[in-house]
Amino acid sequence: MKQWIFILILLSHFTFGQNPDFEQFDNDKSAKDSLMYSKLKTKMGKSKIGRQIYGFLFRDVYNSNALKNEIDKLEANPFAAYEGKTIGKITVHQLDIFGPTVNDTTRRGNRFERFASKNFHYDTRERVIRKSFLLFKEGDKLDPRTLKDTERLLRANPIIHDARILVTERKGSNWLVDILILVQDVWSINFDVSAGSLKDFKIGVEDRNFQGNGHSFLNKVSWRKDDPYQQLGLRSIYTVPYIGKTFITGQISAIYEKDLNQFSVKAFRPFLTVDTKNAGAFEVGYYKIREYKKIRTDQTDKDLIYQTGYYYSDLWYGRAFKPRIFNANERLIVAVRRTSYEFRKRPEVSADTNKIYWNRTTILGSIGYSNRFYKRDVLIYGFGRTEDVPTGSLLSFTFGSEQTEFGAREYAGLQFANGTYLANNKGYLYVLANAGTYLKNKEAQQGVLGLQSFYFSPLMKLGRAQSRNFINLGFTYGINRDPIDYLNISGYDGILGVNSDALRGDKRLTLGMESVLFSKKSLLGFRIAYFTFANFGMVSLKDVKLFSSKVYQGFGLGLRLRNENLTFNTFQIRIGYYPNIPLSTPFRFSFDGIQPLRLRDFDISAPTIVPLR
Repeated sequence: MKQWIFILILLSHFTFGQNPDFEQFDNDKSAKDSLMYSKLKTKMGKSKIGRQIYGFLFRDVYNSNALKNEIDKLEANPFAAYEGKTIGKITVHQLDIFGPTVNDTTRRGNRFERFASKNFHYDTRERVIRKSFLLFKEGDKLDPRTLKDTERLLRANPIIHDARILVTERKGSNWLVDILILVQDVWSINFDVSAGSLKDFKIGVEDRNFQGNGHSFLNKVSWRKDDPYQQLGLRSIYTVPYIGKTFITGQISAIYEKDLNQFSVKAFRPFLTVDTKNAGAFEVGYYKIREYKKIRTDQTDKDLIYQTGYYYSDLWYGRAFKPRIFNANERLIVAVRRTSYEFRKRPEVSADTNKIYWNRTTILGSIGYSNRFYKRDVLIYGFGRTEDVPTGSLLSFTFGSEQTEFGAREYAGLQFANGTYLANNKGYLYVLANAGTYLKNKEAQQGVLGLQSFYFSPLMKLGRAQSRNFINLGFTYGINRDPIDYLNISGYDGILGVNSDALRGDKRLTLGMESVLFSKKSLLGFRIAYFTFANFGMVSLKDVKLFSSKVYQGFGLGLRLRNENLTFNTFQIRIGYYPNIPLSTPFRFSFDGIQPLRLRDFDISAPTIVPLR
């Protein structure tokens, strides 16, 4: 009886287990936690049901400083000591998806987790890892940067939770080394189910590691009986990442839904590493999209709903060069691209209206400079997994011409980006500036000026938890855009938690601030982060000055739950207050799933028209 009273007391303090990946907590507090959990485990271990409840709710505590120390060691590149030595045996070791980590392979999950890992999950096949992910092979001379890039590529794949490469010298040899690759998958099957009633529901399932081959297979069915446009919705997407040893990803999509019909095939290969010399992509498909727009006439807003349908093709190729004056991480990249839109259904177009719906063929070229590095960190967008933060810079100039049904026009664009960790551990700062426009008869058409800046602070200890602050600043200015081609400041474009077409225009300024508290607690394996946010935005239509518009505001708080060993989206609960946005009520509550975000890299890809966003 005493042990159950102890459990209730513990639960009343919301101590639902330890997150082993959250770092820099005081050693004395960790020791106290360890003693408390050891006592609880001993008390509950006296009965079978007690052992089962403990194994289901809690995780054993281990040294919480281990991960940060490992990350710091890796930043010094532990492979450098073995540079130039010959790679002997390569061993790939798959960890259970629950329990152990790449930093502590001795940890074990509870009985149910071990059973699920062995019986309901296909580990990524070893031949797939060896053939499609490794940038080196037995007999190669060890290149420290190649090993770091391989680690990063493994972690960047959505089927892999974490990866670590260990190098050991062969006994009795000073020129031969063996390599151990530790890989931990994520739980690959993801369900997406929602229902308002038997007349309105959605069921989806995705296997991101089909049969252990690394392939992703998504299938989704939706039913809306009272929908006037379309009742049944179907979606099926099959993706094959890194075909063979080519690092080419292929994808086939078949979507038949209310607002989107899509049938497409594409293959692409980005500049995965600094040493990648060739990149490109090919895509063909048919798209039918239902558009929801607003247009202002006589000082009143009018809703427009119409469909567009078009055939689309896209082909691009890029080549990276390393001039002698460049250092190891610098590249000169030249690329060319051809895209084509052939509309079968669209609103009325003319020489000066609805240019985004013109039939057109665009040929672009670009030349750019890229300087790329990566620094390992934790607790940015992830909940404890190793995150590879891109640092460096890029500068790219894009030029070309477009043939349309209303004549030819030229295009020119410029992009600059820089990202770096600030000196004296002051955080990370990213800046992107771009500009681009079409030119016809010396007049700018569909032009864009943009500036984006992103900052996150260093990890700060707050009691027994960790905290980061995030700041986003964005400015976009549209030049000679058509009335239905506009910006919005709803949602992730500015004001989180709202979706209103009233917040639109051809220029906008937004500021977003968020503080995140990464708790040391976990609930049933889901790690918890609490957050508060404040968003501000200004937007105005053509011929209205931006700074004469209202400053729209949003404030709120919430929490996020995520299990890094699962492919599920991050669960988010948010309460927002919007004092001056035209809504039915100033308060909004939401519970939804969000995709983990990723920081922008500094690779130069296809020559691109600067988008209005």
